[in-house]
Amino acid sequence: MTLVDASSWIEFLRGRDSLPGQRVKALLVDGSAVWCDMTLVELWNGARGQMEKSTLEELEGELRLCPVNEEVWTRARKLARACRENGVTAPSADIVIAACAIEHNLKLEHNDSHFEKILPLAAKA
Repeated sequence: MTLVDASSWIEFLRGRDSLPGQRVKALLVDGSAVWCDMTLVELWNGARGQMEKSTLEELEGELRLCPVNEEVWTRARKLARACRENGVTAPSADIVIAACAIEHNLKLEHNDSHFEKILPLAAKA
């Protein structure tokens, strides 16, 4: 299973023929795309037009929602500390999403360079 970050969902939802958009489409086809509450908040916050909103509503009924539970929040706090101690400044939402993927043992599909800095610090968190 793969947790898809908003950065890749946006490529897919906007119909862009980009590698992230293609990867999301492939994950949807094989049934391995999942998301979390933080990703949904980001997507709904930036949703444009009725087509994107309709697609999000449809996907909400189909995709597995990985919980951002107490364990994820604990891991996110540790990961945030590891980021700061290693000179990495990243949005809190990205830290929570990375923590969710790590905690639930999921791959992470993204189109965001912050994750390239966050994920290697997971072992320190």
